[in-house]
Amino acid sequence: MPSKRLLTVGDNLYYPQHPKFAALKNGHKPRFNFAAAIREKNEMVAMARQANYVNVLEHLDGVSLVQARARFVGPNQVEAGGQVFEGDKIIIATGSSTKALPVPGMDQVRWLNNVAALELPELPGSMIVVGGGPLGLEFAQMFAHFGTKVTVLEAMDQILPRHEPEIADELQRCLEAEGITFRIGVTIERVEERDGKKVVTVRGGRGVQKRRSLATEVEELTSDELLLAAGIQANTAGLDLEKAGVKANKNGFIQVNQYYQTDNPNVFAAGDCVGRMALETVAAKEGALAAENALTVPTRTLNYDHIPNAVFTNPQVASVGLTEEEEMRRFNACACRTIRMDMVPKALTVNEDRGVFKMVIHPRSSKVLGVHIVSPEAADLIHAATIAVKYGLTVEDVVDTLFVFPTLSEGIKRVAQAFTRDVSQMSCCVE
Repeated sequence: MPSKRLLTVGDNLYYPQHPKFAALKNGHKPRFNFAAAIREKNEMVAMARQANYVNVLEHLDGVSLVQARARFVGPNQVEAGGQVFEGDKIIIATGSSTKALPVPGMDQVRWLNNVAALELPELPGSMIVVGGGPLGLEFAQMFAHFGTKVTVLEAMDQILPRHEPEIADELQRCLEAEGITFRIGVTIERVEERDGKKVVTVRGGRGVQKRRSLATEVEELTSDELLLAAGIQANTAGLDLEKAGVKANKNGFIQVNQYYQTDNPNVFAAGDCVGRMALETVAAKEGALAAENALTVPTRTLNYDHIPNAVFTNPQVASVGLTEEEEMRRFNACACRTIRMDMVPKALTVNEDRGVFKMVIHPRSSKVLGVHIVSPEAADLIHAATIAVKYGLTVEDVVDTLFVFPTLSEGIKRVAQAFTRDVSQMSCCVE
């Protein structure tokens, strides 16, 4: 919630200055108070925390809250705040945090994680963001909209490495158009601090939209702040998991079966600390399933192919189900279509040229297996696709469904129609 609040503040600051319509070409530059934005964000978080957690706990019978560091002292015993608590069943839900990079000099430099970046007292003039995943890109655009000069470093071959290449390329194009600099496929050789500035030495990579190869070049990049967003680790250090017979991998993520049960059958784990999908909705669902499995017979599980996810940049990215690569891995065949935003009538109405829609279907049954979107409000659009994926609707089912005209959600229908016709040669609302 706090980052989404500040992303919205950034949108309301940036886009009035860069209107899409000639009738508004002079634009309007609102006054911006960074300290006020942080203060309002803190007030919103405090209110939500009180309403969603503190007040809820106070009204739950039989629940005691102990605010202290905890550790296992036995298979069914936890020590916290000097007291030992015993439970027939135990659930671990300790979340995750930013993973420090094993780069020379990193331990000598003050770097930011997502929490610290939201508490900065002053707006930095420049920022290097390490990591081109959802978190890194959201913070990159947020600060760029505020007026910070932002450079994003990504080690993989594209931003959003787990997303479709068409999705990643389109979002990078949109963010570059707003002044964010990208270095893709880059290696960080060392980090240091000089005269209060962060200096990052990088090798190789590619520049603007992958057009310029920098494979052998070494360069020093300098900024006021350095934000790490290149991975997470489970918050399990110090829990003494071995005393409970609970195993974790090298990054601290707890090993569980499909029912969120650890090697100790009476200890369950859920959320980011198990490392499956680091999403708030997933953590909540896993927690509910783990609790039910702990208190009954373990049978409840979750189909991760049906879980939507979103990146709250502008335009947004949203995805559900299989990618083309995953479909090839599972079926050794694929059936996919991609359309650009200019195939969607609503885009012409609102002068929107940012976005793509991609659909992945079963190569034999034509059931919708995945939908991937770059679009304004893609996080809202994806739920129609989620229903299609979860309940096994076919391309024909989607095409046969009436969508409101004109809306951006018609992009889902248009990309479905693209399996059987050239949608560039089609009138509006034609079946």
